[in-house]
Amino acid sequence: MKNVLLLVHDDDGQEARYQAALDVVRAVGGHLECLDVAIMPEYIGDYFSGAGGASLLADEREAETANRKRLEERLAREGVSWSWTDVLDDPARAIEQAADLADLIVLSSAALEEREDLRNLAGKAACETGHLVLAVPPKARGLALADTALIAWNGSHEAETALRAAVPLLALATETILFDIDDKGTHSANSAASYLSRHGIHPVVEMVRGKRDDAIYSLILERARAANAGYIVMGAFHHSRAAEYVFGGVTRSMLQESEFPLLIAH
Repeated sequence: MKNVLLLVHDDDGQEARYQAALDVVRAVGGHLECLDVAIMPEYIGDYFSGAGGASLLADEREAETANRKRLEERLAREGVSWSWTDVLDDPARAIEQAADLADLIVLSSAALEEREDLRNLAGKAACETGHLVLAVPPKARGLALADTALIAWNGSHEAETALRAAVPLLALATETILFDIDDKGTHSANSAASYLSRHGIHPVVEMVRGKRDDAIYSLILERARAANAGYIVMGAFHHSRAAEYVFGGVTRSMLQESEFPLLIAH
């Protein structure tokens, strides 16, 4: 894991994304690719048509120009390898196009601001790009890679994908908990533990059975809190409907409610 793609945009989640991305880059000796997205307002409507729409776009560009200046000054002092790309686009499309050579994409888990263009970005990116996504809560401050890592396991293909992709970071944790919630997939938690052991990671396997989907996310969060986990690894589930992403109940609830950074993959 070397190439870390960070969404840069002057919103409430940016500082949390920035600090978490730096923690990863420093830990793995990687490179930080900053993707600064000035968001194209696609649904401006009659009120903002013409001069109004142009004014909105000019304000967005001005805000991101100032944002770039501030962050570049900070990056110059961070002591990490980094590069910068500016785009004017829808953020989901910009991320998908920039992600081809990324090992990890760093996004916010939820938007504090009520903006449709910033909503569900992490889940969409995981499903559309096939890459590992670090979904960072807007109020988080950094990523504690040396703390306990909690893997939410159900034996699904999505969980397997997330686990494999997260191995370079799991190797940095002082303890790893394989929290087997409802193992109905192809591979058991013990198989996953054996896989991790071959990478020098020896997880503690814990099993919980017979829980409804609407209770699973609460169980995951309760266990993470009890373990003082630094982050959670899990698969991302969705159903496609008319080009929209309707996330499974556990995935949706975790993205909305978790105070822990999530490593998710589809």
